[in-house]
Amino acid sequence: MIYSDRLRTFLHTLEGPAAEGEFPFDRLRLQAQENGVPVIRLEMEQFLQVLLELKRPEHILEVGTAIGYSAMRMASFTSSDVKITTIENYEPRIEEAQRNFASCPWNERISLIRGDAAEVLGTLERSAYDFIFMDAAKAQYIHFLPDVLRVLKTGGLLISDNVLQDGVILESHYAVERRDRTIYRRMRDYLRVLCRTEGLTTSVIPIGDGAAVTIKEQDTVEIPAEGSLSQGE
Repeated sequence: MIYSDRLRTFLHTLEGPAAEGEFPFDRLRLQAQENGVPVIRLEMEQFLQVLLELKRPEHILEVGTAIGYSAMRMASFTSSDVKITTIENYEPRIEEAQRNFASCPWNERISLIRGDAAEVLGTLERSAYDFIFMDAAKAQYIHFLPDVLRVLKTGGLLISDNVLQDGVILESHYAVERRDRTIYRRMRDYLRVLCRTEGLTTSVIPIGDGAAVTIKEQDTVEIPAEGSLSQGE
């Protein structure tokens, strides 16, 4: 987003030095960036902290573990009785995440499930989670959504990261390069569903690379058929 780099630099100036013995999140973030591994942006990290403080969930689901940074960050922001389940399909990152979990103080509270989220989500218990953080393959958000909503409690929060795709989502279809049009269409469809579906209340926040904050207002949510998503544009 337009202010993202400047905001991130400014936020770093507001942070104090890490206390002695504190888990080295800064070092882990730097290593991830050097290795080209995506982790949540600093401004999104702080936004998550505020949401978690407000919601005070008991069971958190994360779709997309990567190296485990955000799962550990959410654990650090919540009380000792909060359980976090995280799903990852890419084996090298699973191994790194497990090493990171083993070295952190929150290991007993974090459960990693190996597998494709499209399959794993279907095996999870209905209404099992009161806070879900979606940060996986962006083109798959729309396909994950029915099961994500099924396992989210009524009154629960769904946080979807990176929904504005560095501003690409705001552009006309004709301004988007052909290779990017599938993810562009699917993300726009995803945002339409979140904003237009009865039983969901959504706000799209221009923070980091864009975040959608959705409240599930009723137990049963009927997602519109795919062919109707673009109507009314």
